[in-house]
Amino acid sequence: MLSAFHHTLQLEPLEKDQNVSCPAGGRAASEKKYRLPINLHSVSPWAYRISYDPTRYPKYMPEAYCLCKGCLTGIYGEENFHFRSTPVYMPTVILRRTSACAGGRYVYTEDYVTIPVGCTCVPEQEKETDSVNSSIDKQEMKLLVNQNDKPASE
Repeated sequence: MLSAFHHTLQLEPLEKDQNVSCPAGGRAASEKKYRLPINLHSVSPWAYRISYDPTRYPKYMPEAYCLCKGCLTGIYGEENFHFRSTPVYMPTVILRRTSACAGGRYVYTEDYVTIPVGCTCVPEQEKETDSVNSSIDKQEMKLLVNQNDKPASE
């Protein structure tokens, strides 16, 4: 299973505040003839690291991490900090080894965990907080409020 991730495995940057491996700034024309893996071609690129836990089955699991703080939405692929790269999580079932044994074998229990599987681009949240439901478009809400402020005689 891990061989499927060999081309995207990278060491995670030591400093969380740095974008050491963020591929911002576009690619050379000669690179465009090669197909990049989807995780590196994304506007919110990510790589994988392998997490290891000897008490878990599977012991090795790939976990995604974002390569950029912002998103590569500029004309030439430059990083835009009005957006942020954020991990996308997926719930999954693993087997966790317990301290019990049965018939000379370990006993495992099901455990539900969420693992990061990729990254996506989301708008940076505004500084002021609105009481408007985020699923309603703010412009539409302003129109509704303005219509309600008009006198009933109109």
